[in-house]
Amino acid sequence: MKNGHLTGQSTFVYAFQRSFTESVPVASYFDDMQISSPTQDTLLPRTAAEHIPVGDDFLRRISRAEWYETKERHEERYQQLIAPHLLRRSRHEKHPVADFLFEYYSFRPSHLRRWSPGLGILLEGASPADLPGILGVRPHPDGVYVWPGSDTMGRRAERYITATRWIHNLLRLTAARKPVYGCFGLHEWAMIYRSEAPRHEQLPLRVSVDKLAQTVDDAGLRCTHYDAFRFFTESATPLNAHVLDGQSMPQMEQPGCLHANMDVYRWAFKRTPWVPSELIMDAFELAMDIRQLDMASSPYDVSGFGIDAVPVEDPAGRAEFVTQQREFHERAASLRQVLIEVYDQLLTALTGAHGIFANQEPDS
Repeated sequence: MKNGHLTGQSTFVYAFQRSFTESVPVASYFDDMQISSPTQDTLLPRTAAEHIPVGDDFLRRISRAEWYETKERHEERYQQLIAPHLLRRSRHEKHPVADFLFEYYSFRPSHLRRWSPGLGILLEGASPADLPGILGVRPHPDGVYVWPGSDTMGRRAERYITATRWIHNLLRLTAARKPVYGCFGLHEWAMIYRSEAPRHEQLPLRVSVDKLAQTVDDAGLRCTHYDAFRFFTESATPLNAHVLDGQSMPQMEQPGCLHANMDVYRWAFKRTPWVPSELIMDAFELAMDIRQLDMASSPYDVSGFGIDAVPVEDPAGRAEFVTQQREFHERAASLRQVLIEVYDQLLTALTGAHGIFANQEPDS
């Protein structure tokens, strides 16, 4: 970790990723796979057969001193990053960066605060009380670890596994593509293009409506992210270089996109507690930094929040936007690759020979 950002597998949760994957062969899950979207799963009640103990070959031991230090560091980062948001919220104050991360992404601050070492890490000397709020904590003679079971699956295990495969496929396809730059963050402009209804009523515009329309007309729209495109105005939609829908996400997501890189955070927390909390926090911090550029390059005046404009309506502003966009691509690429490896492991745990659902008939 350098300056708060991932530079390599520098801690035990990152160092573990490859050792697990190399020890357990992972099949290719995506031949002829067509999955429309991930689903929200409702947890099953606990049962007596919720988990089959995992052999030590699939666990990595971490000393109490090491995991306790990592857990404390997670709490420190949480206080540094989230405490200002909680203070503003208690005062009913709005903020265009932090509010977005907790309103658009369905992961509460209290959930972000919970610490999990990730899949298959044996915490020596630990008890379930050391992982409050974490599902899938399994006892071991020497401590505890987290692993899937019927208490952590959805109403149907097959649906949970299918959604996990869809996310894993999306991450792999995105990582394999070349980054595309040059959209200049105009999705926020397209959301109010030739419209009298502001999207963020509490924020004033920093450009006139005529300048806004002229910028979109002159620069064009090249958005590749459906979750931004779907908010374009009726007038802006046909101007985009791509026709996007929810089905096209695996074919269109690319690693230069600001929102695709913010979504590394989404796909990390979607599979908590199997994803290490340190990785989730790294992805959250990246998403926060990207969202700041997202708003700085928008047509809104956010100077009152200490955010200087990146005026993409001008050549110098567009150059600055691309410079930052490239930096975010590099940061996101490292996190995305680690996350892909975590999903490799999770799919092995769910469907491999030692997985608890390997021979279970799916619900009909």
